[in-house]
Amino acid sequence: MTDSNSSTPREVQIVKRENCFKGFYQLDRLHLRHEQFAGGLGKEISRELFVRHDAVCALPYDPIRDEVVLIEQFRIGPVGKVENPWLIEVVAGLIDKQEVPEEVARREAEEEAGLVFTDLWPVTAYFPSPGGSNEFVYLYVGRCDSRGVGGLHGLEEEGEDIRVKVWPFAEALQALRDGKIINGSAIIALQWLALNRDEIRGKWT
Repeated sequence: MTDSNSSTPREVQIVKRENCFKGFYQLDRLHLRHEQFAGGLGKEISRELFVRHDAVCALPYDPIRDEVVLIEQFRIGPVGKVENPWLIEVVAGLIDKQEVPEEVARREAEEEAGLVFTDLWPVTAYFPSPGGSNEFVYLYVGRCDSRGVGGLHGLEEEGEDIRVKVWPFAEALQALRDGKIINGSAIIALQWLALNRDEIRGKWT
């Protein structure tokens, strides 16, 4: 029997790459062979790849008041799959070529919620849908002052219509438990904050 745990495959051979669609997003089809766990290259396969900019998501957190700031906006993906396609999320944006993730986090906090981050705590970085997309997400918790925060925000020229609300952390966590928060980055960030909240508050207060 072959030891499938002896090493991790590394080799990928791209036989052909073709563009199927190019708009704001891009769809490519790749024909490839990749190394197998049992050794050697497998047969040629084809996979469609949704090509996206990398993204930054940040959960605004006020450690003094133990409050988070969450936004609510319409999303096309959930239409027809859930009753309410207005999702509760963290602030987020795409990375332009000349930007670093921290700059995007600060810019989006201002545009989407009228917030200023005084500190950023890196949480993790991950692929949200690696089976079909190359998008890579940088996730942060951002230190903010939640006093007076709220209302409607977003850039009209980008079609944004965003409602901002301050949540006591316990209420946000309960909404997560109740299935009212179904956005991946918000779920990860709130769960991470639940595990690391004492440390965060100790360093940020």
